Amino acid sequence: MAGSFGNDANQVDILLTQEANRIGNDIHKATMHTSPWIDLIRQSTFPDGMGYQLNTLVYDRALPLRSGTLASSPELGVNWNDLRHSAVASGVTGFTDGQSVDTKGKTHEETATIDFTQELKAYSLKRAVVESPKVNVEDLRYAAHRTDQLRAIMDLLKESVRHSWENRYRDEYDRLADNVVLCKTASTTFTGSVENKQSFVLDNATGLAQAGSTTKTGDLDDNNDGTGELEPSANISNAIMDKTYFQLVRAGAGPKAYGRENGRPIFSVVLSSEASYQLQTESDKIRDDIRYNSSKVGELIAPLGVEKSFRGFYHLVDDLTTRYKSRGGEANTLVKVEPYTVNDNGVIVPNTDYESAEFEAAYVLVDDVMESLIPNPITGASGLTFDPVNYKGDFKWTNIPDAAINPDGTIGFFRGIMASASKPIKTNFGYVIIFKRDIATPAVV
Repeated sequence: MAGSFGNDANQVDILLTQEANRIGNDIHKATMHTSPWIDLIRQSTFPDGMGYQLNTLVYDRALPLRSGTLASSPELGVNWNDLRHSAVASGVTGFTDGQSVDTKGKTHEETATIDFTQELKAYSLKRAVVESPKVNVEDLRYAAHRTDQLRAIMDLLKESVRHSWENRYRDEYDRLADNVVLCKTASTTFTGSVENKQSFVLDNATGLAQAGSTTKTGDLDDNNDGTGELEPSANISNAIMDKTYFQLVRAGAGPKAYGRENGRPIFSVVLSSEASYQLQTESDKIRDDIRYNSSKVGELIAPLGVEKSFRGFYHLVDDLTTRYKSRGGEANTLVKVEPYTVNDNGVIVPNTDYESAEFEAAYVLVDDVMESLIPNPITGASGLTFDPVNYKGDFKWTNIPDAAINPDGTIGFFRGIMASASKPIKTNFGYVIIFKRDIATPAVV
């Protein structure tokens, strides 16, 4: 049944098909693609009684400094001192090489120091509410195959929530990841930390920031001459993935990889089917890597249907991954294109602009980049009891009596609430790789 459901408080939609002779025994529904984001993003509980905004304390890597503290231009390393037993004064012996000996014969070794640096990262709780059209339960009396229709409707409600969570995790990972890789035919741009990375807008059709949107403010024009030098010009390549892999290993992300083969960490990259094919068929030599690769898969990855790794990565297919088109002009920004749109009849249909979008994102997924904190339901406090609210988006039938609109309490709707806070942790492990998907030329480091 195609049609647009209004949201006027006085409007009650006939949600279920009533004419038994116009439908068969099977109730069919259109479904949307699912992705690995929900299964691999770490989830825990948002703490109660601590407000809506919290901070996470992250300690940076600590190594010994050979020549003092951070304030005195240190060198990394330790002082390895020779030990030799020799006479140093009348009747006094000590270890002399690499040490100083005072008048009482006590030795003082040259020591290295370890300084600890840390960073506070703020995060806050956000929520979203999804409601179905209003339904008159009296309609159920006349509806054909009402049990099957209601089951199909509930399945669609669950799918809509799952789709919302997938977008939430993908967008939040995109927002928190420190590293953005802009694939080029020469000298691909690898950004560094948040403090020095080139940022650019990744949001909506206007290229302007919206409240709550996933944005990186700035542009792709690194010298403000209006030509957009940083705009991706090449497809994803194994050279890019290799450099990303080695940077992750050196950054210390190895222990948080999703698997290990031959003593090496295997990371995960979330990408489209086309991007995965591009990487695996880049050359005959690369295809040999598939043929002779190990079939061992990490325990968190195996349930997703992944059978093998490829050059240090598990390929996790997300065919709804983020795509962009170029806004061009003086702004030189990338504009996000959604995979679905709404037609004139209110029906959700595939977006043709998504199919033709020039640019696409792949995400190197590391467990320690972020954590999703979801509040627990509250059932009561101080002797008061409440109907618990599930903040994962479980739909609940809601019936609100009204003297004029709903005097008999026969009109209600399904309501689901989602809430989460994205806790940033080792965001320097996160990579967003932006590439030009409509050409075959592989990116060059």
